[in-house]
Amino acid sequence: MEKIQINASRKYEMLIGRDLLTNAGKYISEVIEPGKVCIVTDDVVSGIYKDTVFNSLVAAGFEVYVFVFEHGEKSKNITTVSSILEYMAENDFTRSDAIAALGGGITGDVAGFAASVFLRGIRFVQLPTTFLAAVDSSVGGKTGVNLKGGKNLAGAFWQPSLVLCDCNTFSTLPYEIFLDGVAEAIKYGAIINRELFDTLMLHNHDLFPSSEASQKDIENNVSSDVLIEIVNQCVTIKRDIVMEDERDTGVRQLLNFGHTIGHAVEKCSNYAITHGHAVAIGMFIVSKASYKLGLCKMDCSLEIENMLNKFNFPVACPFTAAELTQVALKDKKRAGKSITLVLPDYIGHCYLKKINIEDLETFISAGL
Repeated sequence: MEKIQINASRKYEMLIGRDLLTNAGKYISEVIEPGKVCIVTDDVVSGIYKDTVFNSLVAAGFEVYVFVFEHGEKSKNITTVSSILEYMAENDFTRSDAIAALGGGITGDVAGFAASVFLRGIRFVQLPTTFLAAVDSSVGGKTGVNLKGGKNLAGAFWQPSLVLCDCNTFSTLPYEIFLDGVAEAIKYGAIINRELFDTLMLHNHDLFPSSEASQKDIENNVSSDVLIEIVNQCVTIKRDIVMEDERDTGVRQLLNFGHTIGHAVEKCSNYAITHGHAVAIGMFIVSKASYKLGLCKMDCSLEIENMLNKFNFPVACPFTAAELTQVALKDKKRAGKSITLVLPDYIGHCYLKKINIEDLETFISAGL
């Protein structure tokens, strides 16, 4: 088992290994004194892992409650958060109690946001069950929900008390959902770690099987030590960035590579295109536009496109520059008349570039 220490406004550990959910109660009781805990999960994950975590928490002395919501981006909203808050209030949760977010990035976002505002803040733990949540969203304290106007427009910074990453859970993911996490791992390699980028390219077949692979093949591959090492590298990169810029005012914005346009792709598709797939398209568009407009040293789009093709990501964008711009201008990274984009100088190094909002459509057009 790997341990990563995160020293943010709340100090906590991320544990990475296998079969961790079976002992979730033990690990959680070491950082949170047993009391009431509400497992927040969706209706898919609930049927797979809820009982394991429930029984483990009960065995550790917790009084366990469960809140289940409908899976999917459509539930990442204020209504779901409000329902969680009402459920905990009805069951007399206090400031000494906690939430356990069991699932992917959406679960972590809504559960973490609920924890940040219930009684002005209670503790919560992240139990990521998707590759995306493991390498990215479960660490760093960003929580939030979508509004009608755009993605992640309401939220709070609220660090967990513990993150348990059981890599065995990845074996139950459909390949397309697994790819969402691959896109975020590619992002980490592109912005700061060439070696990670090369590792992903090297293991694109044996580590992440194709959608035609048998379930047995998937289970054998995702249990490999290389996968655990990739999670470790991604989280370590994010840990270092978050510890330097917890509130996302400087260097942490590098983690948004591909995200401004990616979020616009998600919104334009009414979330039919999932987060990781949209980010993959966003990274390609930004890389292509950056080189075409003379904003980077190398044409990173060639390597990024090659990487995405290796994993069978669709890279063609079905929306126009005008459609994407209209949505992107509502992105939370906009400040007045400018918006900050993350541009690749070369694989392993990105930088922040403010551009005038009037130039955004031209920039996107250059990447399509």
